[in-house]
Amino acid sequence: MTRSALCPLRGGRVLALVALWAMVVQLTGCALPAREQPGALRAEVLARLGPPSATFALAPGGERLLYSELPAGFAAYALDFDASGRLLRNEQVLTQARFENIPVGTWTAADVQSNFGAPLRVEQVARFDGDIWTYRFRQNADLRLAHVHLDRQGVVRQVLFTDELPHFDNARD
Repeated sequence: MTRSALCPLRGGRVLALVALWAMVVQLTGCALPAREQPGALRAEVLARLGPPSATFALAPGGERLLYSELPAGFAAYALDFDASGRLLRNEQVLTQARFENIPVGTWTAADVQSNFGAPLRVEQVARFDGDIWTYRFRQNADLRLAHVHLDRQGVVRQVLFTDELPHFDNARD
């Protein structure tokens, strides 16, 4: 075959790859935790979304499935099911308002983890005797970090917020 005869094959192959990519995006786009509606059955949700990042028992006899996008993403979805396995609530939990409403002095590490999932990172600093759990989230278009300070007994002592700075390529300057 001549080179000009191969061009239609290459174009067809490219078109086929683009069509395949579009189909994959469309199919995977349907399986998002945010799209699950109250009343859905737990088994159906698990079939669509796959295994959650974590599960937590809820009273009386319910269960929370937590789907987290961390460490790369900015969202975590808490899907709460009743004892019969029906979805009651579906909420994106990594928000400024939810972090601001953490009851300081009352919540423990277990409460934080069952409400927000595992942190992006756990750090320590010289001026606080305990761990600092850091979560990444978006507030409007701003990238933010919530820093939940847990004392040595695992009790929340404060919650602070910082902006996540963009990663600049300083080598280009």
